[in-house]
Amino acid sequence: SPKAMKQRETRLVESFKQQLIFGMPDNSSESGLRRLVRQLRTGKVKVKVFLPYPLHAKLYLTYNDHPSAPVKAFVGSSNLTGPGLSEQGELNVDVTDSDATAKLRAWFEERWNDPFCRDISDLLAQIIEESWVREEPVSPYLVYLKIAYHLAFEALEAPREYRLPRLFEEKVLAFQRDAILRLRRMLHTGRVALVGDVVGMGKTLTAAAVAKMLQEDGMGKCVVCCPPKLKSMWEGYLQRYDINGLVVPYSQVKRLFEIQGRTHFIILDESHNLRNRETLAWTDLRDFIVDQDAKVLLLSATPYNKHYEDLSNQLRLVLDEKADLGVRPEALFRTMTEDQFFMRFQASPRSLVAFEHSESPDDWRDLLKLFMVRRTRGYIIKNYAGFDEDHQRYYLTLSTGVRSYFPKRIPKTITFPITPGDQYSKLFNAQVVDTINRLRLPRYGLGGYVDEAKWSIAPKDDQELLDNLSQAGHRLLGYCRTNLFKRLESSGHCFLLSLERHALRNLVYVYAIDHGLDLPIGTQDSSLLDTAVSDIDVDSLAQFFDADVTEEPDGEGEELTDPVLISLGDLQKRAASIYDTYVQSRKKGRKQFKWIPAKYFTKQLREDLLADAQELMGIVCNAGTWDATCDEKLDTLYQLLTEYEGKSKVLVFTQFADTARYLEEQLTRRLHLRDVEAVTAETGNPTDIVRRFSPTSNQYEMHPGERAVRVLIATEVLSEGQNCQDANVVVNFDLPWAIIRLIQRAGRVDRIGQENAEVRVYSCLPADGVENLIRLRTRLLGRLKENLEV
Repeated sequence: SPKAMKQRETRLVESFKQQLIFGMPDNSSESGLRRLVRQLRTGKVKVKVFLPYPLHAKLYLTYNDHPSAPVKAFVGSSNLTGPGLSEQGELNVDVTDSDATAKLRAWFEERWNDPFCRDISDLLAQIIEESWVREEPVSPYLVYLKIAYHLAFEALEAPREYRLPRLFEEKVLAFQRDAILRLRRMLHTGRVALVGDVVGMGKTLTAAAVAKMLQEDGMGKCVVCCPPKLKSMWEGYLQRYDINGLVVPYSQVKRLFEIQGRTHFIILDESHNLRNRETLAWTDLRDFIVDQDAKVLLLSATPYNKHYEDLSNQLRLVLDEKADLGVRPEALFRTMTEDQFFMRFQASPRSLVAFEHSESPDDWRDLLKLFMVRRTRGYIIKNYAGFDEDHQRYYLTLSTGVRSYFPKRIPKTITFPITPGDQYSKLFNAQVVDTINRLRLPRYGLGGYVDEAKWSIAPKDDQELLDNLSQAGHRLLGYCRTNLFKRLESSGHCFLLSLERHALRNLVYVYAIDHGLDLPIGTQDSSLLDTAVSDIDVDSLAQFFDADVTEEPDGEGEELTDPVLISLGDLQKRAASIYDTYVQSRKKGRKQFKWIPAKYFTKQLREDLLADAQELMGIVCNAGTWDATCDEKLDTLYQLLTEYEGKSKVLVFTQFADTARYLEEQLTRRLHLRDVEAVTAETGNPTDIVRRFSPTSNQYEMHPGERAVRVLIATEVLSEGQNCQDANVVVNFDLPWAIIRLIQRAGRVDRIGQENAEVRVYSCLPADGVENLIRLRTRLLGRLKENLEV
């Protein structure tokens, strides 16, 4: 058809243009192409494309004045290039017979004069003249405009090619609409895209709209993988927008292989949880994505944590790490040549592998331009917001014409007094700091206590386990010490509880060593010591047991849930009962621990375990039983909730589940109300509580008899993915040691749809003794640096 022939002509011309763009410019090529232009313009050379059907023939006709052979033909497989004639063994036949050459000439003329054989001589000349071969220099301004156009190409073209699903037309704001359409185009031309908008900009809604568009375009069902606590929220989105999909928590990604039929599209929410490609979840997801050849949308406000490899590991879920991406890390190749790189790493200089060897932020920004859509609050205000002169506030206009104002974020400090002799003065002092810094922490450095002589003759399985202990070793010491200081900063209750647990776990080991028994080796994973990942106490015993084995009949095997003043001797008796509980669990086939005989360790292990337990219990005994009725920090929070913010919905953040439970219990007792709830990693369905805390922003209608929540206490489990903007007050009961956590906490309420004029963010600090806290951190960082260097 004429349409098909026109498309064939366009493809052929584009192919020639691509050869010019990606060729290797040199003086010889430049002069040759300029000579070709002159020949095309003067008619010495004519080029036509034959469009009716594809031709796979090579015929060369030459004309001369020889009387016996005025026409000579060459037929064969060669392009008549130097390599084709002399190096590649092409087959060519010269034809001089007059009858044969006449037939070949007629064959050529018939096609040359066909109505659908188009002359493209002038078009080719124009293409060459507009390429790098052109003789007139291009204006720098035109070069700038062309670069700007190509950088903005996705954003410019997306609205022309795609339309929002009707369900979302009145739901999304202008900046969200632009992101949705751009992401749809990125996923049309590639397999992966990343939404990196800052907290509170509606990444979940954006991703749901993209999923709906792909579904309407015939892409079939999608799968959403997310942190477990966001499962219920995502199921609500899929149901609300009629999206054919399934939600699978990261902890259950093995289930993906049970899904029937093809999965075309996968959303990975809070994808920074997949920054470590050594985890089973990462490996299983990678295998599933490759198997399904699925397109993937990553969502994360913090895709980059500490290392640039965090970014490439997320992209590696979809992309071949050695595939050519079309861009290279320019800063890296100012230090080496492409040949040197290829010789060392056997990968393309335009691959993820190449970027992983660059420490330049500019290189990574260039890479992410290919895959990421990211807008900050400042960018949105500058490019999408209006300004209300009367209220002196920026706003976005909803599709209904209603204005959604940006609240003012007001930081505030609340202080609690520390007086000589009170509970906190016994903890916030140099003696406690020095004691923690002196701790040997042998359970987190077991590799340093291995008896080499006994290790050398151990069975292979035991040797491998001992090797793993050595590798985990020193880096865990710094994490553990940091964790203790964080718990001290959180609450006295939480800190003393952790000290008792730590001492008890040490004494369990001492009991095993004294009786020649196997040592129960707990996790050597540093992530459990990271409060951004886990809110549990790593020394908590409850995490290792099922409900039916956590208590002994005499009560001595119970988990420590409240700090009580007990002696070291009492703990030793409890340790024996706890060890028996471990053994019961082991006999039932449960695999909470890896077990290894105590005989492989030196006598120093027992000495250090006991010494640490004595040091820790010394702090506990000096502090005495924790009295919640005299907790000045708790009193300060109570005053804030009842006086200064007595009618406000308040979101209280802490790093630890122990502190969250303590605050919930004490505030409920003091307030005599039932509108206080806590959310931790152990909460079965946090979304249910969040909906009762913030029903409007979650489009939730309270059912008869349901209890509204005014004060919500949460750990970092709630710093991702949840809408809490019915509230406008955030309290940092303790301070995370990473600024991004503070931003994420505030982002739970400072979000699109926040109707209050201001968001107040309170941070709790001691009125006295702040210098001790600063000195505590300084000493800790110095000690941590020493451990990391070791």
